[in-house]
Amino acid sequence: MTAVSDRARFLIIDDHPLFREALHSAVQMAYPDVDTVEARSIAEALELLSGTKPFDLALLDLSMPDVQGFEGLLQLRTRHPRLPVVIVSGHEEPKIISEALSYGAAGFIPKSARKSDLASAIRSVMDGAVYVPENYEGQPPDPDSTDRADMVQRLAKLTPQQLRVLQMLRQGMLNKQIAYELQVGETTVKAHVSEILRKLNVYSRTQAVIEVSKLDNAELFRDPAGF
Repeated sequence: MTAVSDRARFLIIDDHPLFREALHSAVQMAYPDVDTVEARSIAEALELLSGTKPFDLALLDLSMPDVQGFEGLLQLRTRHPRLPVVIVSGHEEPKIISEALSYGAAGFIPKSARKSDLASAIRSVMDGAVYVPENYEGQPPDPDSTDRADMVQRLAKLTPQQLRVLQMLRQGMLNKQIAYELQVGETTVKAHVSEILRKLNVYSRTQAVIEVSKLDNAELFRDPAGF
């Protein structure tokens, strides 16, 4: 079992009290000394994550009251790209599992899993693996795929100022905050964002952040002059 410090914290994000209790029990089985914090909505989870004490893992139900589909996962990945997020869901279709993994989930655990299997899956993720159910026939995303190379080529099309804006988007900054930092108008920021989306061939700022989060820092934050 991977050693986890006494200060480690897990965040359970689920709106059903009984399943939050079940997840808490599974976490305690895997890591008895870990602090477990619960959130009943994505908004509450983001508020907890913005605190001074960091979290080491988030366990997220896809069906949350304040989001639809993968919006909750996308928001967590956008604002906290270094936080491992494991989906724990009653929707176990291979297509859903594959899509969750493509958006950067650290694993997918069916809600139908036994508590001992939940605990084993949590340990697997904490060991650095991407956990998927045994009967899942797909493959986790390959970080060295051609999609990765394509995104690097698209990043090369960004100007130094657009790259700075993209970095700020990854930090979860709003247009007005970016405008203040760059000392430009919000209209200019909106124009930069539009060009970023066009050059990266994505449809939203959230998708842009998710896609570039799949790249490592060396690829994303190289000297803009090097492009």
